[in-house]
Amino acid sequence: MDLLSLLGIVLGFAAILGGNFLEGGAVESLFNGSALLIVVGGTVAATILQTSWQTLKRAMIQARWVFVPPFVSLEDGIGKVIDWSVKARKQGLLGLETLAEREPERFARKGLQLLVDGAETDTIRGIMEVELETREQRDLESARVFEAMGGYSPTIGIIGAVMGLIQVMTNLEDPQTLGGGIATAFVATIYGVALANLLFFPMANKLRGIVRDRTRYEDMMIDGLIAIAEGENPKSIELRLRGFLR
Repeated sequence: MDLLSLLGIVLGFAAILGGNFLEGGAVESLFNGSALLIVVGGTVAATILQTSWQTLKRAMIQARWVFVPPFVSLEDGIGKVIDWSVKARKQGLLGLETLAEREPERFARKGLQLLVDGAETDTIRGIMEVELETREQRDLESARVFEAMGGYSPTIGIIGAVMGLIQVMTNLEDPQTLGGGIATAFVATIYGVALANLLFFPMANKLRGIVRDRTRYEDMMIDGLIAIAEGENPKSIELRLRGFLR
């Protein structure tokens, strides 16, 4: 669990509620079902309109990465590659076959299988880089979905505010309701801006960071596999791969 992501969301919305309270506003004044329906419904509708089903489905699944990111440890990856290189020097590339069968990571398992099959280094690099780039682009599309939602929600919030003001203007004969009606109308703007800047844009940026970390990890894996295929000794491989650490 990424506690920083959870803390960020809680602090962001707590700041809005707390600031409203300190200004003397009632907390219930910030809760309006019709405004929420307009902003959330309109944002989701616009996002669905511009996004394919597969991309939208993948984005919703990967949204959990913001709170439960996929475990990526460069240190563990380096240790894994070193173990492979030691075994390859002792038993040859065919000795990696059992490791390939037991490897839980699909990307690494594919690279090991290419080593066992005796593929040329250029072939290994080409196949692995195509897979890496394809997966990276798919994952970045998920981040762009939330970025699009962050772009739409403030505008939809303004639409909700204008719709509320239209209702206020139709009841000008009752001055006592004008203040409350106008305040309610602008709640939609708060929803749109808050969702964009406290949720959607941060989620998009967090997903991009996770994708970058996974790409760095898999780049390191490719370099390690190529080094094993070229017969480098484990110590040299370790020194090379440690360059990927920040």
